[in-house]
This record gives sequence, C-alpha cells and structure tokens, in this order.
Amino acid sequence: MMSKAIITCALNGVLTDPRQHNVPVTPAEMAAEARRAYDAGASVMHIHLRQQGPDQGHLPAWDIDLSRAVQSAIRDACPDVIINHTTGTVGPDYRPALDCIAATRPEMAACNAGSLNYLKLRSNGDWAWPPMMFDNPVEKVQAFLDVMASAGTIPEFECFDTGIIRCVGMYQRNGMFSGTAQLNFVMGVASGMPARPDLLAILTDLAPDDARWQVTAIGRAEIWPLHSRTAELGGHLRTGLEDTFYLPSGDKVTSNGPLIEALAQTAREAGRDIASPAEARAMLGL
Repeated sequence: MMSKAIITCALNGVLTDPRQHNVPVTPAEMAAEARRAYDAGASVMHIHLRQQGPDQGHLPAWDIDLSRAVQSAIRDACPDVIINHTTGTVGPDYRPALDCIAATRPEMAACNAGSLNYLKLRSNGDWAWPPMMFDNPVEKVQAFLDVMASAGTIPEFECFDTGIIRCVGMYQRNGMFSGTAQLNFVMGVASGMPARPDLLAILTDLAPDDARWQVTAIGRAEIWPLHSRTAELGGHLRTGLEDTFYLPSGDKVTSNGPLIEALAQTAREAGRDIASPAEARAMLGL
C-alpha cells in the first residue's frame, strides 16, 4: 500500500489582489480559510503575509508580529496543523525574511532552491509584467538553510526547473543541509516546468534517493490530471488560492475549502488515504 497523502493548502499567495479575488489577508480571514481547508483534509498550511489595510492587502509583508498573529490564529482554528512559511524574496535584501523565520520558528518553510527568469506573456506577445529574475544564489540558499536549522524548521525546497532539482542533491552532498530532502516541484509557471504529468517520472528520477516530494500545480482545470498522476506515484499534494481558482470541472471557487475537497477526492481515487496532522508530523519527522 502507498503511504498516506499529506495535503498542503496554499492559503493566499504573494500578490493576488483581494480587491479582485477572494483571498484571505488578515489573521482572522486566514484562520477561517485554514479551518475550511483543515476540515476538507489539509494538514499543512502554506502562508504568505500581506500588508494590513484597505488598500494594501495586495502587497507582501515581513512583519514578525503579523506572522505571529497569523500563525496563532491558524493554530487556534486548526488543532495540530503544520505551518509552512514563505521566504520568497527578490533582490539582495532578504534579511527581513530571515528574521521572520528566526523569530517565529515555523515547523516548515519554503526554501527557493535556485534562480529563475520569472516571465509571462500576454496573448498579444507583450510581457504580463516587467521581466524579472527570481534570484536565489547559493549564498542566499545557505543563509535560509542556516536560519531554518537554528529555528528547528524543515526546509521545503521549491524547484521551478529540472536543474534546480539537481542542485538540491548537490546541496545535500556538499553538507549545506542534513536530513531528508523535502522537494516541491513547482509546475505551471510560464518560464519554468510546465504542468505536465509525463514529466513526473523524470523529476522523481532527478531527486535525491531519500527525498520526499510534492507537486505545486499552477493553472486552471488542466492541472488536475497532474494532481492525479502525483497521487498515483506516491507524491504529496498541494493546492489552494495561491495556485488556482478552478476545480476539475472548470468552475471557479472563492474559498480554499472546495479545492482541498477536490484534491482529497483525487488522492482517494488513486487509492491513497489522507494523512491527519498527527500522521503528517510523524511522516515529516516533526
């Protein structure tokens, strides 16, 4: 029998504007959405922090007190839930993200494992946003790994392309981190790996032999066959309003709950049971 599937809910993302989409921003909103996801089967909540205020919720924040308030509200709403904290920053000033992890000590945190030209085109060929580099050089990766080790936080290596997966194996052999590698294959970013189920055999082959892995599938209804194949191959699962607004039917949602319900059903159809928070903690070594 395959192991139980750990389901992560990506509650809100980094830039989605709450004036246009129903993403949670305040601690109370994030706790309410976390509870909906928790009731549907999620045992891990991946969180981004947003500036507070009526016209600022679309902007990221690195406020330690806000992080504590969000984490506390989610834990009050969802007993035993695992917090997975973002660390994604662009540019040389990533000290606030380091300080946030050091001060709040979440059980898990994203560790972006390599750099990527972050690009997207509109249908007319114009850039959807100014071309940018999501820069994650080795010294930045090491800084986050060191802080996470000190905080007792498991790094989840965000891998946007095949070469980044290979880098994680080199980080491990170089001694940059110890223990089992937790990989997140991010698929569907326009300038990264496409959301194609047939790629999973290659990606898992490139991963360290002892790695745990999950898939983040970004897109619309077309991502659901990728979730199904992930479940069939024994990977762990993630969805949420950071990644998609669309169910397998193509219907649009306004809450994380229906997305997690659909993902849990996908896992069960592949013969996988859903891990409880306590079971997920044991599987992750927390």
